Amino acid sequence: MSKDQNGFFHGASILAPAQVHRNLLLLLFASLLGLASFSASATELTLYALFQDKAIVMVDGQRRMLAVGATSPEGVTLISTDTVREEAEIQLGGKRQNLQLGVVMSAFEAVARDTILLYADSRGFFHAEGVINKTQVRFLVDTGASIVAMNSGLAQRLGINYKTGQPGVAKTASGHVRTYLVRLDSVRIGDIVLRNVEAGVIEGQQPDTPLLGMSFLNALEMRREGDRMELKKRY
Repeated sequence: MSKDQNGFFHGASILAPAQVHRNLLLLLFASLLGLASFSASATELTLYALFQDKAIVMVDGQRRMLAVGATSPEGVTLISTDTVREEAEIQLGGKRQNLQLGVVMSAFEAVARDTILLYADSRGFFHAEGVINKTQVRFLVDTGASIVAMNSGLAQRLGINYKTGQPGVAKTASGHVRTYLVRLDSVRIGDIVLRNVEAGVIEGQQPDTPLLGMSFLNALEMRREGDRMELKKRY
């Protein structure tokens, strides 16, 4: 068993012929179920999170945890996952398609690779699955934050030696706290990657979710319509 660059484990197993035959029947049965339940007609798909042989897929706004061979109520069957390429192969209505992490697809028509579609949660906040310096995080999109921001605990988990950054002080509801201005090697959401991104590290536990601030968002075109936000890289 080996561990890939994303921290996921890969291994091989040997199955007896009877096991192989049974597994093939199960996969065939799952595929038939997917075709039978396709009347739900899923129209919008997003690969929300990815694991070895499992994935979380947003299907028309519904979060579905699927194992390989399983089918969602909307008829989406997970065929395979690839944590290195950050994609999953699915089947819907007899057609197969690869979903990329964080990229929204509508009726199997993918939006441009440099475009990200986000949808507000029940409180009206927008979150984005992303990567800081090769480590996956979940951002809160915050146009009121001048830079990408995170607490010191997350910075330590990301391996950021933040105390070598430019020190400062910020006023919060709980009083004054120490801050450090740093540069991140890379920040990514979907296929949009920016390098040498300015960020702030705040001593303590706040913010509890890293903020995707304007040091990243200024490089994007942002368009919001109701509970839908479109982010597109500027060229």
